[in-house]
Amino acid sequence: MTDRIELAADELRPLLEEFIVWAREHAPASDPDLVGPAALWHRLSASDDVARWRRADLRTVLLDRMPKVVEDPDEAADGMIGAVRAYLTFLSDTDKLAKGSDSLDDLLDELDDLEDDFVEAMEDLIDDDEDVREETGDLGDFEPFADDLADLPTIRLRPDAELAAAARAVPLIAKARDLAVWVGDAREVGEDSLLSDAEVEEALAVIGLPRPATEGSLSKAVPQLWNIWNLAVDLEFLEPDGDDTVSVDDDTAEWPFDDDEDVLDAWMLGLHSVDYGDPELEDDDLTMALGGLSRGLLVRLLLGGGSRGLAALREELAEAAADIDELGADAWAAARDHYGDPLAPVLDWLVGYGMLTVTGDEVTLTPLGTEGVVHLVDDADIELDARPAIDAMTALELLAFSAELPEDEADAEFAAWMELREPGEAARELLEAAGEDDTDALIRVQAASVVGTLGEDAIPAWQAALKEPSLRPYAATHLTQLEVEGAPEPTQDDTHWLILDMWTISAGLGRAEFVSSLRDIGPDLLNNLLEVIWKIPHAHVEELLELISQVHPDKHVAKAAKRALFKARSTS
Repeated sequence: MTDRIELAADELRPLLEEFIVWAREHAPASDPDLVGPAALWHRLSASDDVARWRRADLRTVLLDRMPKVVEDPDEAADGMIGAVRAYLTFLSDTDKLAKGSDSLDDLLDELDDLEDDFVEAMEDLIDDDEDVREETGDLGDFEPFADDLADLPTIRLRPDAELAAAARAVPLIAKARDLAVWVGDAREVGEDSLLSDAEVEEALAVIGLPRPATEGSLSKAVPQLWNIWNLAVDLEFLEPDGDDTVSVDDDTAEWPFDDDEDVLDAWMLGLHSVDYGDPELEDDDLTMALGGLSRGLLVRLLLGGGSRGLAALREELAEAAADIDELGADAWAAARDHYGDPLAPVLDWLVGYGMLTVTGDEVTLTPLGTEGVVHLVDDADIELDARPAIDAMTALELLAFSAELPEDEADAEFAAWMELREPGEAARELLEAAGEDDTDALIRVQAASVVGTLGEDAIPAWQAALKEPSLRPYAATHLTQLEVEGAPEPTQDDTHWLILDMWTISAGLGRAEFVSSLRDIGPDLLNNLLEVIWKIPHAHVEELLELISQVHPDKHVAKAAKRALFKARSTS
């Protein structure tokens, strides 16, 4: 999951950078930083094209997704609608709104329609945050472990294909599916109990839970059933369709889905169900004293390298419960009396959600469980070094991820990855990955830099790269340096392409770095470049020329950049 988010962010970065430049002049009151999360989740949950927006996408992103992922609801309430409005206007004004999108007027009308609901949702989150801050932390609070989590060695995450295969086998999701399918369309639910006792008996049979022996209301004696019901709601298998009716979602019966991305999206929707594993006791105060027990177990497993002895975990959590709440010791004793082991419901749920295995006295995080805990830690805004597994990392993932690392760490990642393949094969994979997106100059420069260290082993890969326009300048340069017979000499256009790539990277580092890189060239040489460089069919040439015209301190250079921009736009 993490690698998919990173790839989506990389796909969006050039578009967002261009929006930031555009917004300075056309929407200075908007906050471009608020567009990033909305655009990212639009790509992840609503569209396979970053530039295709429909009215329904806005509701999905702003009302369904943002309340679950937004970091600062106060800031979002004040500015996200305005920022998204500016971003959609930018896409339309610059002809980047993809085919299949709704019109700008329709999109802006939809924003107007949902603005009040969005602000209300953000205000609800603000109120919830204030309530949480007024309370003491529970057993699931990760903050006391922040320093230890930051000090952990790099955590390696398995690829999406493996995680999706594991998620398809999660028993609790299958039960939630079966329950939702049994619910069907427009089933009436009650106020005191969602289902009648007769319906509860049917539901228990459908999901394979035993009927408990009870003399009172059956619905009050089946907390596991209601946990699975709530999971079905979290997974969006069940949806309310009126004040007193619920219905199964049309796609629910298709679980497990064929598409890995859809599978992992669903599993992640249900991730916060880890809290359903916490013990439920007759006394509400005692139940609250053990709140967060499941998360407390998960974070201790992560800190323990993914595996811990059950007896030691049980003792540590019992002590933590007693320390954090004056009722903690009593609650632990009550849970022991009720379940036999206070950790029994925790382990049952987390094993059922595919996050743990229990072998004898040993409790171990599964790869899916590790992915989930890393996501929960990230949700808590706590630093953690988690990266894709080297053996399963594609060349594109390696390039994208290493771009965010310090140089020495990036070098170590490349070295470890290349140990697993022959130099010629490594060169081929890296250059093919770099050629996938001609807008990503940083990926291209990284790949060329690494492949350039492989010497003659990389010659076949460089020769193949000559066919890719965005890589030809690098291929021609390196083949010439290697004195390969018949290799084309780098042209002036090739040199200009390399300059545009470096400017693109410099612009991404910030205004100060970009201006500094331009000053290194000198105004005379820069003016000469501006007279010809606008002709290069580089993805960022217009964006860079506009930026130079806005930020260069020399008025003559700024004017030259504006003239070059006009020429570039006239011929594009």
